Amino acid sequence: MILKSTIYGLIGTTVLLTVFFSFVSLISGWDFALSQFLQFWYFIVSLAVGFGIQIGLYTYLKNAIHKSESSGRILAVSGTTSTGAMISCCAHYIANILPIVGVTGFISVIGQYQIELFWIGLIFNIAGIIYIGRKVISFHRSQM
Repeated sequence: MILKSTIYGLIGTTVLLTVFFSFVSLISGWDFALSQFLQFWYFIVSLAVGFGIQIGLYTYLKNAIHKSESSGRILAVSGTTSTGAMISCCAHYIANILPIVGVTGFISVIGQYQIELFWIGLIFNIAGIIYIGRKVISFHRSQM
């Protein structure tokens, strides 16, 4: 069960990094995506790893509940906030292909708060990890 959860976590991390590179490359090209990654790698990797940890914990919890034939009363959050944070902080690059004044203005505002959006994503990541981690601990205590 632990190996399966770890593999799912690694897949989640890889998927989120793929989403980042695909999204930014599609909008502004591979060179720009790479430069953004190199500039903000510590945020991007942290968000992706946090997302992977959440996926791994969620998979573990789901399998543990299923294996013990318990009810589905224990809920866990997914790492969608991580994906949302990474996409929203990169959304201002859409300005390169959407020169509509209203949209461009909105995207420019998002671009000004890119670092803050990374921090919000990290905070949600940590909160999600704590939440799911506490559910795993609670589940194991209830099984003793």
